[in-house]
Amino acid sequence: MSNSDQARVQEQNLSPDKVMHKLVSLAKRRGFIFPSSEIYGGLSSCFDYGPLGSEMKKNVKDLWWTSMTRRHQNIVGIDASIMMNPTVWEASGHVASFNDPMIDDRTTKRRYRADHLIENHIGKLVRDGKESQAAAVKVAYEAAAGTDDPNRTLYEIITTEGIKAPDTGSGDWTEVRQFNLMFQCNMGAVADSAGIVYLRPETAQGIFVNFHNVRESSRMKVPFGIAQIGKAFRNEIVKGNFIFRMVEFEQMEMQYFVKPGTQTEAFEAWREERINWYTESLGISRGKLHWYKHDKLAHYADLAYDIKFEFPFGIEEIEGIHSRTDFDLSQHQQYSGKNMEYIDQTTNERYIPYVVETSAGADRLFLALLSDAYREDVVDGEPRVMLKLSPKVAPVKAAILPLMKKGEMGERADRLCSELSQNFLVQYDDAASIGKRYRRQDEIGTPFCFTVDHQTLEDGTVTVRYRDTAAQERIDISKTSEFLATSLMKA
Repeated sequence: MSNSDQARVQEQNLSPDKVMHKLVSLAKRRGFIFPSSEIYGGLSSCFDYGPLGSEMKKNVKDLWWTSMTRRHQNIVGIDASIMMNPTVWEASGHVASFNDPMIDDRTTKRRYRADHLIENHIGKLVRDGKESQAAAVKVAYEAAAGTDDPNRTLYEIITTEGIKAPDTGSGDWTEVRQFNLMFQCNMGAVADSAGIVYLRPETAQGIFVNFHNVRESSRMKVPFGIAQIGKAFRNEIVKGNFIFRMVEFEQMEMQYFVKPGTQTEAFEAWREERINWYTESLGISRGKLHWYKHDKLAHYADLAYDIKFEFPFGIEEIEGIHSRTDFDLSQHQQYSGKNMEYIDQTTNERYIPYVVETSAGADRLFLALLSDAYREDVVDGEPRVMLKLSPKVAPVKAAILPLMKKGEMGERADRLCSELSQNFLVQYDDAASIGKRYRRQDEIGTPFCFTVDHQTLEDGTVTVRYRDTAAQERIDISKTSEFLATSLMKA
């Protein structure tokens, strides 16, 4: 960017506590995200994606799908049913153990995750310089799982440490008890236990139960992967931070089946590929991404890392990469009575494959992209709000802006809009001054604006205005489609 351009764009630092309020306001005002069923007062932690939000989310999912199933010849996709035979969830362990330790405040009637209260308390002790006390609490907390009554141990830690509710400061606690996160519903005409099914709490099991179906129909050999994008549902008690934690959300998961003993190598390869995808395909700032290694592993895992992002409200997970061993296929073999072994046709070896999982939250990633892209700066002496989205992610790729909406100028702009709409999502805008129209497009992240003006009528050129720098240049109107295609390819 030239010195003159730098003088035109002066970014201002924003305090994190203000960013979320601004993002929520912008998302609703510009049609990214609306509160669900808002005219009836809404529903807690449920949201609807508006015109721009649905386009942007589709762009993100398409980029993920391409990165998995197009760039890897040994990865194919499926779209499994949301509801499955309930025995699936017994085999996976969700019926017995998909629980969170919950504790209620008797005074306010609010419910909290007991483990989160303790983890936040440990973090506060460290920040306050009380490392020895924090270490002691951490030892007791981590040992709770091995005690005869883990819930009782968590309750004793909370009461002994005098841990209070983070939002009210109250602390008249009930006992800790387990709360199952799966939504139950009844299938059929009679509401009895025989008709109980569950809304899936994760998409992975639909992949595991179809292991042989996919392998045989696609003629896949280990190592190979199965990818899926789909809705999942969890009856979360602790919700909030806009779309970060919802009861209905969308996952983008890939399960990669490998020979036992090779899982660590595959795990590290996928770790590198996934972190690169966020920066290279989505344009997220590398400095805002962090690795977190799990020391306390889930019952099915032998290695686990999270990719975390610096949200305005803290550093939180957007993707998990887990080495799941052979737990899932072994469990489904036991409960179904079906052989889940793989036979290597070359060596005649028989084994149940190990699995390396990559699991990203589409909604959390959407929020991360908005957070990473949000800017407030000054252009030509005027303040503006801008979403500095990668052109690949931006919902609208270009805006067509006629300087005058009537006459030949408006007709040329109409034709240009119709031509570009064949391959790109573009917006036609002829209302208000050209400066205000630029600001509207900056606010929704549109990377390019094509202005049809008097010179267009003279020599067939249009002004291209770049969102990030506010710089402008002229190109032939016949080259606009090629310009967009090339710019998106380079992004």
